[in-house]
Amino acid sequence: MNRKKLNKLVAWSAVLFFIGTLFPYAYGAVDGSLRKLRTLVDVLEFVKENYVEATDTDQLVSGAIKGVVEELDDFSSYLDPKDYKELKNDTKGEFGGVGMRLQKVDGFITVMTPMPGTPAFKAGIMPQDRILFVDDKDVSDLKLDEAVALMRGKAGSKVKFTISRKNKDGEYEKLPDITLKRDIIVPEVVYHRMLPDHVGYIYLVDFSGHSSDEMKKALADLSKQGMKSLVLDLRFNPGGLLTGAVDIAKLFLPDGEMIVYTQGRKPEYYQEYKTSGDPLYPDIPLAVLINQGSASASEIVSGALQDNHRAVIVGQRSFGKASVQQVMPLSGGAGLRLTIAKYYTPSGKLIQRNYRDKTKAEEGGIFPDVEVEFAPEEEAKVFMQYNDIVYTPGKAAKQPEFKVKDPVLEQAVEILTGKISLEEAQAKAKQARQEKEKAAEKKDDKKAK
Repeated sequence: MNRKKLNKLVAWSAVLFFIGTLFPYAYGAVDGSLRKLRTLVDVLEFVKENYVEATDTDQLVSGAIKGVVEELDDFSSYLDPKDYKELKNDTKGEFGGVGMRLQKVDGFITVMTPMPGTPAFKAGIMPQDRILFVDDKDVSDLKLDEAVALMRGKAGSKVKFTISRKNKDGEYEKLPDITLKRDIIVPEVVYHRMLPDHVGYIYLVDFSGHSSDEMKKALADLSKQGMKSLVLDLRFNPGGLLTGAVDIAKLFLPDGEMIVYTQGRKPEYYQEYKTSGDPLYPDIPLAVLINQGSASASEIVSGALQDNHRAVIVGQRSFGKASVQQVMPLSGGAGLRLTIAKYYTPSGKLIQRNYRDKTKAEEGGIFPDVEVEFAPEEEAKVFMQYNDIVYTPGKAAKQPEFKVKDPVLEQAVEILTGKISLEEAQAKAKQARQEKEKAAEKKDDKKAK
């Protein structure tokens, strides 16, 4: 058999193996789309024979598989044997890193929030900063998990970052490189305090395995202090475990209420999550704060409380990340992480946002009942006040001083204490939005002239 025929056979074998592994029903399909795989084989064959340097067929096919999966969304991915092994081993609660929660937004690895007390936090990395390079490696074309892998490492080792940040005009500017020393990341998940007028306040950092228990402790302490209403702050909360979201929603919703449901193309991917048993706090007036950094489990909780008319949601539209990924092993030690379903609020609203399709810009995320504009840099200052109470190994916790103005929290407290009605707050928000739109139109008109 000559070399050309051998290469073609290898290419066909690889593609058929790919089809049989990822799409077990593809062998029975004879539609035009499947026939187009001949084009893929032709490309592989031509590259193998004519590319300026010698190529490896297995690497070419792996690249083709990655291209297929990455075309779907930002959360599905093909995992080579090394990445799949790391995913299976990534079960510990502690890791060597710099302490940033990240998402991929508009094609950039974006900081949703630095974790209080971590190297990233202490270095002044801000929410919405974009990570451009890690140790001089361009991360623009990397999947989120690939970029995170570059940032993690042995505690005590150093890693260099090149980042960009929005200026006063809203344009991103590159900042001087910063080098951080990795540390063991063990963040706290719940902070609480009593506000004036007996308004309890709980800031939930994320949804971990013990967030529900910590919430219960905080609620019990606030109740002893005479709490009459509650603000649950989910701003900059990127989510976490679904079980944590369900357990926290159960604290406030009556028995048998829908919390969230998943739906995919297959009937078996439909699953409902409902409350069970009597809630510990069924009647306490409740406000939930969200912003563009609130994602995943945060959106499940806020969506459930909103749709069940249990809480008023205040702040800005949430991020919109609520999909279900299934991981399946492939031969050769590789793996596939595939989005199989999406989450919906009790009323049927899709939580997941499609950032790739601009025609669906108004779909997904949780929209607040009362929108309150807050500049990201000012909102970040509010968040940064928690630095003094985060757990830091070897250091005693300090009591923070909350001096930064927080219009979102102030609006929620005014509603809970009856200083302003929900309808009045909504009318005020609508007027502010209209004024902002008019100002933007005037600015555009001046530019056009």
